[in-house]
Amino acid sequence: MKILHRLLVIGKSTSKSAIPFGPFNFATQTRWMKPANTAQTRLENRTRDLKLDRLTANRRRLNLILNLHRLVSTRKRGPFVAIQSLSKLAPQAGIKTLPAGAFIRKYPHIFEVFTHPAYHNRCFRFTQKFTALIREEEVMIAQLEQDSVTRIKNLLLMSVNGTLHLHSLRLIRDELGFPENFRESIIRKYNTDFKMVDLELVELAVKECERPSMVAEVEKWREKEYTERWLSEFEVKYLFPINFPTGFRKGAGFKDKLNNWQRMSYIKPYEKTNIVNVRSCGGVERYEKRAVGIIHELLSLTVEKMVRVERLAHFRKDLGIEVNIRELLLNHPGIFYISTKGDSQMVYLREAYDSQGCLIEPNRIYNVRRKLLEVILMGSRNTRGFNLEREVQEKETRIVKGNENKSSKVDGDFVIPILEKC
Repeated sequence: MKILHRLLVIGKSTSKSAIPFGPFNFATQTRWMKPANTAQTRLENRTRDLKLDRLTANRRRLNLILNLHRLVSTRKRGPFVAIQSLSKLAPQAGIKTLPAGAFIRKYPHIFEVFTHPAYHNRCFRFTQKFTALIREEEVMIAQLEQDSVTRIKNLLLMSVNGTLHLHSLRLIRDELGFPENFRESIIRKYNTDFKMVDLELVELAVKECERPSMVAEVEKWREKEYTERWLSEFEVKYLFPINFPTGFRKGAGFKDKLNNWQRMSYIKPYEKTNIVNVRSCGGVERYEKRAVGIIHELLSLTVEKMVRVERLAHFRKDLGIEVNIRELLLNHPGIFYISTKGDSQMVYLREAYDSQGCLIEPNRIYNVRRKLLEVILMGSRNTRGFNLEREVQEKETRIVKGNENKSSKVDGDFVIPILEKC
């Protein structure tokens, strides 16, 4: 009886099946399932980049405020909203975690609360500083109209059939730096460069023999590596810049696989040749490497070198990257990084960002958006840019006190790091 009791105790502690362990099934084999190796598990177990995750969280806060600004600015009564009715607009802008009143109090440099002169109720509007930055971004995008034309040409030259759906471009309009009405202000305006095949389909107006030859950004990087680092042409011809996050673990044989993949040839984004034969030797790997090159070039064309992962799926047929995009991005952590902060997944081009989460080569639109992000990160703090009058008065009082008592020490101005090291 003691032996049977011990067997039952051991069975209860080890077995998870509905049938308890006993003397009649002790010889039964237990099958252990292999751990799942899917895109979701690799996404959860990937090495995190805290700088890019923090940037994604801050960008999400900025997008919520910009959505609220679009809703408020289109109101017929004026660019202001009563605080009582803000609870109705907040869910439309995506604000669901905080009450509307707490959200306004959290950003006093963005929202200005006042009493309506006629109705005598509490309302809010956006500050002049914030609206001035938004207008500055719109003016900057209008000035860089030729850059938008070049980006559309590059995307059309990368496409399989030479056409693109406007719906796909509309989804990443902010990432590409296009104006809101880019269909009329760019595509129809430059009718010598673009031609509307359908209501939602655009192609190049010039003939195929007269189309310009574009050079991918990675090709420029390869030429720089070839001339400055004196690398051989065999090593540089199909090379991609690799920058793994801190703490990335490389398994056995990882370096050899990476070197073989870097030296493997592929059809480059702007090359128009026959379709890759997947059944040929290395056809699948070459097809995936071409997809990596296309996504790399697409991210290089964006303003901030990042885009939402789900919006890349709309370019699969037009650009010929009919693969599992998220799985492809996770297979190359040294080139791309997926951040899951917030309600969406953002993919970043790792080579474009430094160790502090800032663009290595910023552009003018990025600089304006960075100023908008600064206003978000200020929170409820009194800073140098928004309290100039108070600062002048404090300096005058300090000078007076210093003249009265020169022996007393006056502390210097405390400057808050706005971007927290970018």
